[in-house]
Amino acid sequence: MIRNLLIANRGEIACRVARTARRLGIRVVAVYSDADKDAMHVAMADTAIRIGEAPPRESYLRADRIIAAAKEAGADAVHPGYGFLSENAAFAEACAKAGIVFVGPPASAIRAMGSKSESKRLMEKAGVPLVPGYHGEDQAERVLAAEADRIGYPVLIKASAGGGGKGMKIVEAAKDFPAQLASAKREAASSFGDDRVLVEKYLLRPRHIEIQVFADSHGNCIHLNERDCSIQRRHQKVLEEAPAPGITAERRAAMGGAAVAAAKAVGYVGAGTVEFIADQSGAYFFMEMNTRLQVEHPVTEMITGQDLVEWQLRVAQGERLTLTQDQVRIDGHAIEARLYAEDPDKDFLPSVGRLAHLGFPAQSPNVRVDTGVRAGDEISIHYDPMIAKLIVWDRDRDAALQRLRTALAECQALGPATNIAFLHAVASHRAYGAGEVDTGFIARYRADLIKPLPPASDRELALAALGLLLARRDEARQQAARSHDPWSPWHATDGWRLNGDSYHRLVFHDPARTGPAPVAVTAHFRGSCFALEIGSATIQAHGALAPDGTLKAVLDGAHVAATVLRQGQAVALIEGAAMRRLDIVDPLAGAEERRVDTGKLQAPMPGKVTMVHAKPGATVRRGQVLLVMEAMKMEHSVAAPEDGVVKEVRFAVGEQVGEGEALIVFEDKAE
Repeated sequence: MIRNLLIANRGEIACRVARTARRLGIRVVAVYSDADKDAMHVAMADTAIRIGEAPPRESYLRADRIIAAAKEAGADAVHPGYGFLSENAAFAEACAKAGIVFVGPPASAIRAMGSKSESKRLMEKAGVPLVPGYHGEDQAERVLAAEADRIGYPVLIKASAGGGGKGMKIVEAAKDFPAQLASAKREAASSFGDDRVLVEKYLLRPRHIEIQVFADSHGNCIHLNERDCSIQRRHQKVLEEAPAPGITAERRAAMGGAAVAAAKAVGYVGAGTVEFIADQSGAYFFMEMNTRLQVEHPVTEMITGQDLVEWQLRVAQGERLTLTQDQVRIDGHAIEARLYAEDPDKDFLPSVGRLAHLGFPAQSPNVRVDTGVRAGDEISIHYDPMIAKLIVWDRDRDAALQRLRTALAECQALGPATNIAFLHAVASHRAYGAGEVDTGFIARYRADLIKPLPPASDRELALAALGLLLARRDEARQQAARSHDPWSPWHATDGWRLNGDSYHRLVFHDPARTGPAPVAVTAHFRGSCFALEIGSATIQAHGALAPDGTLKAVLDGAHVAATVLRQGQAVALIEGAAMRRLDIVDPLAGAEERRVDTGKLQAPMPGKVTMVHAKPGATVRRGQVLLVMEAMKMEHSVAAPEDGVVKEVRFAVGEQVGEGEALIVFEDKAE
C-alpha cells in the first residue's frame, strides 16, 4: 500500500495528484524550487522539501535530489506528473533501486517507447503504419539533411526524447534545414537532456488523434477511446476534445486495438497515450507513445466517468484494472481549453509577471477547472506558462461547445497577457463548430482569431469611469469611518463646488486608438447617479462595485456586468472573454510623449540569449534574425525591425535579459 506519496512535479498536475491522494488517505509530500516556495502545490502538501534553484536543471530535473527528498520524508512512492522526469527511464530505475515505487511504467517500457526512433522501429516490426521518415542513430548533420532530401520537403524535425512541442521544427526548404536542425537540437538538450532528433514527412492538413491506454501488472490492458488534439500553436495543444469529431466506431476500434497492442509489446503498466497522425482520407500513422499521463487526460475522465490518477495509484500498488474493454463507455462530449500566459498578438510569446486578479467559473459536474496558481502568484520564465485547464462536458459536441464559450466568458486573469479571448474566438469559429479541425487550423484562420482590439466604445469608457468613481467613493467612506470625524466635508467625493455644477473629469489614454489624443469622461453628480459626458454623448449611470472588482451597473436603463480593477496608473476592464486596459492620464503631469524608439531592438520577453548573429558595424536587412533567445524551454528568433547598421550588441550568449531591454542598438540614420 502507498502511504506516503512524493509528487516530483509542480503546477496543476501536482495539485491534481495531491487532491486524489488525499481522498485515498495517502500522505502528500511536495518538492519545490526557489521559485515555487509559496506555490499552490506546496501549500496543499503535508510536507514540502526544497530541491534547488529555479531553473529545472537545478531542481525538478535533479533525480538525485528528488530521491533524497523521498527518503527524507519517508515516501514509499513517487508520482512524476508529466514533463520533467516523467519519461526518464534512469529516474524510474533509480526509484526502484532506492526501494521507492515509481507511479508509471517500468523503465524498460519508458526506454523502448520514450525514444521516438526506437518506438517507431518497434511499431514497424509490429505492422503499425508509420509516417515516412528517418529514425536512425546517426545524427550527423549531413546524414539528417540527406534523409530530409530523400523524404521530400516539407519535413518535420522532432526531438527523439521529448514532447510538448519542444525541439520540433517544420522545415519548408533545404536551405533552412541546418539552422532549424541546430535550433531543434538546442531545445531538445535544454528540455530533455538529449539532443537526438528524427526527421519525418510533414503531412498537409493532418489531424492529431491519440488513444488513452491503461495497463496493470497482471497482464490486463485496455484503451479508453480517443482524443482529438489537432488545435495547436507552436506544435503545442490548445484545445482537446473527446470523442474525436467524425471518428467511426470501426476506426475507433482499429486505432484502439493498435494502441493496446503497442502497449502490450513493451510490457506496459499504468497510464499511457499512443499518438497517431491522420490525413484527410482517414488513414492514420503512429507518431509516438507518451509513457505518462497527458495534460489533456480530463476529457477522457469526463466521458468515461473514471479517475485516471486514482487508477495510477491503485495500479502502482498492485491492484487490477476494474474495467474490461467492453465496459468502457462514451457518455457525452468533453472539451479542454488550456489557459496560458501568452500573447497571441505576438505570435503566442510567453508572458510573465504577477497574476493580480484571477477568476474562474464555478465548478460543477459540467465544468471543471484544474489549476496550480492563485491570484498573487508569479508566472515565471523558468516553467511552462499554463495558468489553468478549463474542461467542460455536455450531452453532445454542440452543447459542450456552447458550455465552453460560456465558461470562457467567465474566466478572468489580469497581469500577464493571456490567451482567453483567443480561446473564445476559436470556440466561436464556424469551422471549429463544424468539426473541421486539423493542425493547421490556427494558421489558416489566424485573421479571424486574432484581431486588433478596436478603440474603446463610449459604453466601455462609461464602465471604466463608473468603476473608478465607485471605488473612490467606497474608499472615502472607509477612510471616513476610520477617522475621528466621519462627517467632515473633506471626506466628500461628490465634486461639490459653490454656485457651480458638481463634477469630476477623468482622462484616459486608449492604446487601441490611433494617435496620442486622450479621451475625457466628465462625470456630473446627480444624487446616487452619474451623468457621464463622453464627447457629444451623455450616459446616465449608477451601480455597485464589489471588493473583487465586480461591477453591476445600469447604463441608460440597461443592466451590465463587468469587472473593473485599478492597476497603478491604469484601469482594466473585463467583459466576458474580452479585456482592455486604459491608462489614466494625470492632467497635472503635462502631455506624455508616446513614441517607439526605433533605434533599438528590444527583448520581447525575459529570457536567456542562446545565439547572436550580429556584430557592431554589420549591415542588416529587415526580417534578418539577429539574435535567438530561450524562454520557458522554447527558442524565439528576434529579427531586425528594419534595414540598418548595428552600432552595439549589448548581450552575449548565456546572459539573462529582461522584457523590453535593448538587445541591439542601431546607428542613427541621420549620422
